[in-house]
Amino acid sequence: MSQNQPKKEDQLFIHLVNTFVQSAWISLGKVKNPVSDKIERNVEQATYYIDLLDMLQIKMKGNLSEWEEQYIIHNLSELKLNYIDEKKKPSNDEDLKKKKIDDSTSASTDSKERKKSIKKNKKSAN
Repeated sequence: MSQNQPKKEDQLFIHLVNTFVQSAWISLGKVKNPVSDKIERNVEQATYYIDLLDMLQIKMKGNLSEWEEQYIIHNLSELKLNYIDEKKKPSNDEDLKKKKIDDSTSASTDSKERKKSIKKNKKSAN
C-alpha cells in the first residue's frame, strides 16, 4: 500500500462525515435533494445532522488526525453559520400563508379595479 494513500478506515470515516455534511446542506435548502430533484428546507432535520457531526467530533477527540479534526471543524462552522441564517428566515408554512394573503389581497384589488373599469366603460357608452 502506498505511503500517501489513506487507510480504508480513514476513507470510510471521511465518507461518513461527508454523508452527514451533504445531508445537512440538503436539509438547509442549500443543495438540491438528489431524490426529489428539488430544493427542500427542513431546519429541524439539519439540526439532527449538525448534532451528529458535533457528537462525532467530541467522541473521536484524540483519535483523529489533525487534517480530519480540521475537516470536521471547518464543515461544522460552515453548517452552523448557514443554520443561523436559515433560522432567521420564515418557515415554508409562514411563506405559504403570506403568499396566500398577498394573492387574495391582489386578487381582491384586481377585482375592484375591473369593476371600476366596467362601470366607467358603461357610463362613457351611455
